[in-house]
Formats: sequence, structure tokens, C-alpha cells
Amino acid sequence: MIITLFGFAVFFIIFWCGQWILHLTAIIYGKCKFHKKVNVLASDVPYPGVTILKPLTGVDPNLFSNLESFFTMEYPTYELMFCIEEESDPAIMIVKKLIEKYPNVDSKIFIGGANVGVNPKINNIITGYQAAKHELFLISDSSIRMKEDTLMDMVHHMTEGVALVHQMPFTCDREGLAATVEKIFFGTFQARIYLIADLLQINCHTGMSALIRKSAMEEVGGLQAFGCYLAEDFFYAKSLTDRGYKTCVSSQPAWQNSGFCEITSFQNRLMRWTKLRIAMVPHTIILEPLSECFIIGAFTAWAVSYLLYWDPLVFYLVHILVWFLCDWVLLSVVQNGSLPFKKFDFVIGWLYREIGGPYLFLHALWDDPAIKWRSRTYKLKWGGVAEEYRPKIKI
Repeated sequence: MIITLFGFAVFFIIFWCGQWILHLTAIIYGKCKFHKKVNVLASDVPYPGVTILKPLTGVDPNLFSNLESFFTMEYPTYELMFCIEEESDPAIMIVKKLIEKYPNVDSKIFIGGANVGVNPKINNIITGYQAAKHELFLISDSSIRMKEDTLMDMVHHMTEGVALVHQMPFTCDREGLAATVEKIFFGTFQARIYLIADLLQINCHTGMSALIRKSAMEEVGGLQAFGCYLAEDFFYAKSLTDRGYKTCVSSQPAWQNSGFCEITSFQNRLMRWTKLRIAMVPHTIILEPLSECFIIGAFTAWAVSYLLYWDPLVFYLVHILVWFLCDWVLLSVVQNGSLPFKKFDFVIGWLYREIGGPYLFLHALWDDPAIKWRSRTYKLKWGGVAEEYRPKIKI
């Protein structure tokens, strides 16, 4: 029994030290990686054309301004493909207004999509993908807002041997507790994982904003080959790296700017992602909870008390304080400047995220494994394959 406790104590201290190495590495790497000035190519070097696929479903208050940012980018050759599933979708009117406002931008609307699997996003954009006339294509969610030089930055990262350039998820500045919690989550917990994964070339790709070589995608079966997965972004990134291609993160994060920002919808989103991770990478059941500040801090406080006779309460409080300060620094690095909320708001948002993180993980673990995405429900199998759940109609 004593040997077992000794082993657990040593394990927690080693794991705790590893977390601090990840913290410091993420801050340093983020400082070196993000918000670099984009160098313009020489005049004799042609820019590759880019096809931008925009899957749209419904309208939110920021949709017009988000889409307009794609019409005003400083990039010489690109086409916009707006993919909309239903003819009655009000997003069509928004897109038509922008096409009329910017007639010089090559843009098209595709309505209806095609059924190539259970993934509604792929079903929506597949016709635009098949009609793409450029070698590079960008899959960009409807909530993404682009800066004028964002596409230029992503193309600059598409060097020889790279088949996928993706943006780290982050958020635009918005008001309210939900917006604060979202920015803290994406700029701390998510950023730490994303930056370390990029540094170590570990697949943690999210497909909300991804630039891909079409020839490389065709080598692994085309976009339609991943219609059987809900987390299609993870699996096509894995397929590309398995064939020897590289992936990398661009120096600008993906600026999510949804007009609807609520705590409940954000929590549902996190639980959906957790269910996907558990099915695709089962070891997260152990590693992810231990990566939480309060959990690893409590275990390590017990470990140093057991092995070194330190005061566990003092150790735990210092651990939380330093973790809090490191998250503040990392978030500032990702934000590239002062944060858009007061320090007190950061404290509240940070505590809400840190306390809620383990709860949401356990909730997702013990909840119904079915995943609700918009108006549809899916059954998820081990390995990530999904099937749409259609309840039987009693006659």
C-alpha cells in the first residue's frame, strides 16, 4: 500500500511538472508564432489562386459583416463559393446583397449540396469543392471574420511539403460574460493544447478555417471520403499526415464572431467536442481531466505533502495563482495586446471556465453518447464514424 501511494505521488509530481513545461512552452512559442507581419511576394512570383468554401445555414446578427470581410481581402486571385443547403434559407439574400455590392469579386452561390455521408458540412460544400478551379481551397465557417491580410498569411505558410494550413480558434472582442468565457477558453486552455500540438506536429486540427491543397486531398479520396465522420477535420488531417504531408498553424488566429453568444450554447458545443474526442482518442478520458488546474493542483498538493511534508493548502493556493497568471500572459499573447475586459471580469470568467471544465467533461462522459448538431442527432461509434439517428415513427 505504501509503495502504491509513493508511486502515485511521484506520478502526480512528474505530471504536474510536465504541465508547467507546457505552459511556458506555449507562451514562448505563441510569442514567436503569432501576429507576424506578412511579407509581400516579389512582383515576379505569382500568387496561387484560392477557392473559398463558405457553408451557410441561417442568419445571425453578424453574418453580413463577417461575410463582407471576405470580399475586402487583399489577395489578387480568389473565388468565393457560398454553399447553402435550402432554397428558403435567408442567408441567400445576405449573399446576393454582397455580390451586388462587390461585383468585381468572383463569387457564386451553390444551393442544395449533395448527400455523400452523414456530415452536414461536407454535404453542403461538396458541390462547391468539386467546382473549385484553384489548387488551394479554404474551408471557412460562417462565423469567421477575416482581416485584410489573413489569406495572404495563410498562403505564405503553404510551403513545400505542407498540405494543410489551419488557424487556431479564437474569438473577436464582444461584450458579456459568455463572450468573456469563450475568449478565455480559446486563449488559454485551447491555445495551450493547440500551440504545443503544432510545435510537436500532433494532429489537433479544427476545420473552422483551413487552407488545403486540393491535389493532396484527392490523394486521400477527396473531401467526400470523410463524409462518414462528424469530426471530418481531424480525419482528413490525419490522412494527409499519414501520407507524409505536413500541417502548420498560421500566424493569425481564426476570429470567431458569431452574433449569438450564450453560455448554454457554448457549453453544449464543448460537450459535443468532448464526446468526439473520447470516441476518437480514448486516452483523453484520463489525460484531459488531469490537465485541469484545480484537479492536478489538488493531486500534487497531496503528493508534496505525502513525500516532502509541505503544507498542501499553501502549495495549492500558490499553484492556482501562478496558473492564473500564466493564463493571463498566454491570453495576452494570443490577443496581441491588452484584453477587452477588466481584470475582475477575467477573474470571474477564468474561475467559471476552470470550475466548469471538469464538470462539462464528466457530463459529456456520462451523458447520452448521441450528439446533437443543429437540428439533427447522431450516434457516434468508437473510431469516430457516425450515423444519423432517426427515431422510428409509430403507425
